[in-house]
Parts: sequence; C-alpha cells; structure tokens
Amino acid sequence: MNSCCSGSTQNVSFSAKPVNSGDSRGVFASAEMEFVSVPAGSFFMGSNDPDANPLDMEGPVREVEVLGFEIASTPVTNLQFAAFTIETGYITEAEKAGWSFVFHLLVPNTAEVLGISESAWWWQGVKGANWRNPTGGEETYLDFANHPAVHISYADALAYCEWGNFFLPNEEQWEKAARGGLTTNRFPWGNELLIDNRWQCNIFQGIFPNENSAEDGFLGTSPVKSFAANGYGGYDFSGNVWEWTASNFSAAFGGPEENLAKVTRGGSYLCHDSYCNRYRVGARNQTPQDSIAGNIGFRVARGLS
Repeated sequence: MNSCCSGSTQNVSFSAKPVNSGDSRGVFASAEMEFVSVPAGSFFMGSNDPDANPLDMEGPVREVEVLGFEIASTPVTNLQFAAFTIETGYITEAEKAGWSFVFHLLVPNTAEVLGISESAWWWQGVKGANWRNPTGGEETYLDFANHPAVHISYADALAYCEWGNFFLPNEEQWEKAARGGLTTNRFPWGNELLIDNRWQCNIFQGIFPNENSAEDGFLGTSPVKSFAANGYGGYDFSGNVWEWTASNFSAAFGGPEENLAKVTRGGSYLCHDSYCNRYRVGARNQTPQDSIAGNIGFRVARGLS
C-alpha cells in the first residue's frame, strides 16, 4: 500500500452501538441510497499515463466487457452506515481495536495519540478513532453526517453489503462507472485537473504532508456531492476517500490468503497532484484487507432492478 495515502494496521477496526430499530433488513439502506445505472458494454480500462507507478500495473489500456449494473451515486455516508449499525448492532474492526490511524493535521488537541506509523509518520494512531469518531476527538459522525464513512475495513464493507443485499464492485465495474461514459480520460470530467482554475475533486493542495492550503475547500473529507457528477450521475469517484473493490490486487502481493491485498480505487483527500496521483480513474492501489484509516471508505453496487 502507498503509505502517503493510507495507514495500515493489523486487526484494527471499529464498531457501532447496538440498537434494535425493528426495520426490515436492508429496507432502510435502500431507501436512503441513490443508485445510477451503468450500461452493459465494453470500455477501455487502465492507463498508459507516464506518471503512473509501474508497480501499480495500470496498463496496458485494454478493452473490457462489463454487464449492466447499478452503483451507488456516492460512497456510503455516515448516516447510511449508522442505519446499518442501528439495525444490526454491528461492531466495526476499528472499534474492536480501540484505535485507528488519523492524518496528523486532523488530530485534535484533545485526542490521545498512541503512536505513529513507522513507514509514514503523518499517520498517527489515535485512541477511539473510528467511523463514529473520525478524528478521535469530541466531534462525532453526526457532525459529518453526509461525509463518507471512514475507518472501514474490507470485512466491514462486506458486512454492510450482506445486510443491504448489495455487493462491492470489482475494479472493472468501478472504473467503468467512474469514467461515466468518457473514453481514456484521466478524470471523470475530462483530462485537465482544474476547470476554469477550480478544483473538481477533494485532494491535497500545498506541500504534502505538512501544509494543506485546502484550496478545494476541505482539509479532510468533504460531504458527498460537493463536486459535479460524472456522465452517469455518480459523484466522488476522484478524491475524498479510497473505495474498496472486490478485486485482488495481484496474487504476487498481499501475504496470507486471508489478508490478500485488495484493489482500492479513487484516491483520497490526501492524494497530491505532484506526489500520489492515484485519483485518476485508471489508477489503482493495493490495500491489505485489515487496513483501516481516516481516508478509507467504500461504495456499493447491485444488479439492475
């Protein structure tokens, strides 16, 4: 995993407070979530971008056939994840562990820092950080209600999918949805990072990792739909939070079978245009399944209705 973009822990996760709401399984999630249609057909997947990391294996560009499906218009938000935990009492892995990684500029003064990542000092292990308390401070998920749920492990994402009768898209499905009908473009909106000198997604501006000028308006996560939709009506495919997919990164990476690295897509608010540019739609990242941090979330999909 690229340490500039995410922190990784062993057996770290978070949980939710059990409450019995009496709602039918999956109904609340479906009622609160918007889906957009991704048509069946082929598209050109991957990139030959000269600034791509060869180890990411983005290329070569190849034609891929995908069946039609529906994908959530945004990453799963805190309110949507809360509905799941209220109905099921699910305890996330970060909550079980009692801590998770928070980017150093977002750690509040009141938080208890347990340590820092050896490979990336800007990731600090914060006691009590999880989706309910994204920074480990006094603010709760209700203060970030329409932000993507973060500190989500692969197992947490699968549990949500099982509850809501969804599935995690594989990377072919994810990339076709992200492209929104465009062909071989770098971003969901085209090839230029800025349009009329305006940022089109939530990424890091400034000098990583010490100074974030937040020219896009956000220091950390942003509310979903803060930027324009792509051609299919989907939001936040570039930046904001990394999104889990169902695809293994490669059999050559990831270690034991139970923790094979999965492909995460989309980049996050910590990706920098001169350092980690994996917010391009053809970019991919390898992430062990137990990885949990303040910039890892997910998006769900379902079959055509």
